[in-house]
Amino acid sequence: MLKNKEFEKIGDIMHKKKLIKPPAYIWQELALRIISDLNVPNFKRNSVFKICKEYSRSYIEKCLNDTKELCHDGQCWKYFFKLISSQPR
Repeated sequence: MLKNKEFEKIGDIMHKKKLIKPPAYIWQELALRIISDLNVPNFKRNSVFKICKEYSRSYIEKCLNDTKELCHDGQCWKYFFKLISSQPR
């Protein structure tokens, strides 16, 4: 026989909810998307933020799309950095 379990109060459930702050700038959101899409390691995260701050959004998205299209296996984030550095700002 199963015993009745106690139900949680709605107030307790609402207090458990984590609040995630949105990025302050648009380029931060882009950097976070790149980090998650390309599985960028922790030691290269700052480089992604710097790239997104200094380069134009259209150029970064073009490089990201090229990376996704051309690099199917291995470390895609290395290919992304190679594409970014291949053209001047």
